[in-house]
Amino acid sequence: MASRAPVRFPGSGGPGVNKHLSPRSARSDSMGERRRVSAWSEDGGARAGGDPGGGGGRLVPLLRGIFHVEKTSCDVSLTSSRLLWSPIRPDTPGSSKVQAQPQEASIELKDIFSVKLKRRRLAGQEKGGTLLGLTIFVCIRKGHKLKEKAIDFHNLSEDFCDIWHRQLKEILNGFPNRPKCLKVIINPHSHKGEAPNVYYRHVAPLFKLADIQAHVTETNYKGHALTLLKECELQEYDGIVCVGGDGTVSEVVHGLLLRAQMDAGKTVNGNLSPVRAPLPLGIIPSGTTDVLAYSLHGIKHPVTAALHIIMGNIQPVDACTFSTEDKLLRFGFSSMFGFGGRSLALAEKHRWMPSSQRRDFAVIKTLASLKPDSCELSFLPISSQQLPFHHKRKHEDSLPEDKDEWKHIGGELLNVSIMAIPCLCSMAPGGLAPNTRLNDGTMELIIVRNTSRPEFVKHLKRYATQKNQFDFPFVETHLVKEVKLCPQNTQNGNGFYEHTELSEDLHPWNIDGDLLEASSEVHVRLHPELINLYGSNIEELDEAKATCNCL
Repeated sequence: MASRAPVRFPGSGGPGVNKHLSPRSARSDSMGERRRVSAWSEDGGARAGGDPGGGGGRLVPLLRGIFHVEKTSCDVSLTSSRLLWSPIRPDTPGSSKVQAQPQEASIELKDIFSVKLKRRRLAGQEKGGTLLGLTIFVCIRKGHKLKEKAIDFHNLSEDFCDIWHRQLKEILNGFPNRPKCLKVIINPHSHKGEAPNVYYRHVAPLFKLADIQAHVTETNYKGHALTLLKECELQEYDGIVCVGGDGTVSEVVHGLLLRAQMDAGKTVNGNLSPVRAPLPLGIIPSGTTDVLAYSLHGIKHPVTAALHIIMGNIQPVDACTFSTEDKLLRFGFSSMFGFGGRSLALAEKHRWMPSSQRRDFAVIKTLASLKPDSCELSFLPISSQQLPFHHKRKHEDSLPEDKDEWKHIGGELLNVSIMAIPCLCSMAPGGLAPNTRLNDGTMELIIVRNTSRPEFVKHLKRYATQKNQFDFPFVETHLVKEVKLCPQNTQNGNGFYEHTELSEDLHPWNIDGDLLEASSEVHVRLHPELINLYGSNIEELDEAKATCNCL
């Protein structure tokens, strides 16, 4: 079918011009100035008979023409925010029947992540070929999962399709935070060695489709990612992507934030007031539990993680510093001391086992020799004035009115968890710390006092159910912004220290699935929105679903 010439409407600026979209060159180089953007946020445009972004009138088309969509000839219009099409139904001479209005379909431009010229090529032919039209690649949401969808618009005119292709590409390049060049770090030893396969099979083709240049490095040893981030020319990239499990993510986060302090000329010590990470971080889950990816995306799904990166969805996330009196030990999001630290230390000694067997073995053996730690614990609770809105009803009565009033607890504790994120995972779908959020300025402190083994096991099993895992007399929780924990080595009747898996002066901490050994008091401080991650706030999405049926 012959193509219709593109229409230029007054005020549209013609093909290749779009006044309502920010150019890529206007994107800030500073992470602190990046807008929080979602692929599903509102978008404005010029409207016929109304102001830009107004509520009245129909959006003025930038281009209009005829394509075959799903074997139907359609009238297609491109505006500054939508691609619309409706079937063309010719009039029937002599017919007195009133024909139904053709149903119009549309795509939000902010949901499109790529447009390609579609060609028919012979076997082995890499370039050229017979033009068939355009293929539009759309990101669609099914619950927490993101998927790609391809829609073909057939037209055989080279000039006509080229105009549409260039206009669509220019619009897509104008969306902020969509990366064009990424540094990808893969841990080939993560889980069962699945990380390279996950990346090259599921993620790399999507990056190529979205015209993203990916510079890939596979790590060769523990600490390789940290060394790489210290030396890498970060200004060449729009973001960092990590492919691995929780331990790999922990190392990359620590390295990225440590690099930010170096570039800012900060002295890295226990009293550090950190600056934000220079680039957003994307996490492709390929580990055993993938707590951070699960908390961020609500699902362990590499394609979902990749599409969040491609669409430029930015989610600010709170992070913590773990330090001694004069030394910064680690940046991170969550930590466990006691049972959680000991079981990880035991698992690390049995790396020769498959990951799932190693985890189960370590948990069972640590339970078999369950012993409390004698600790001195101090924490600075969130006051009622500082409480985020979503916590008001649930926690306001139990919080202190005064600011900066430290609380102190001593005695024998089985486990202490300090978490700035909910820590969702398949084993704890409600989260290990369900009372905190990704960026609400709180940490959840969970204290498990000494109790019998059966009662402690009941507490652990509750995480896999919908029941309240904290509804035990030996468990208490607090919303805090700082914690200090000082373990006390205790001796048994034979004069030997109980911490037999480590030297007598070291105590194991589980920080984001990575083992840290400390010999003295550890000070944990919360730093709001210290890093940007590619993803979305699943709590906000769930709340929107509960109150609105437009998604």
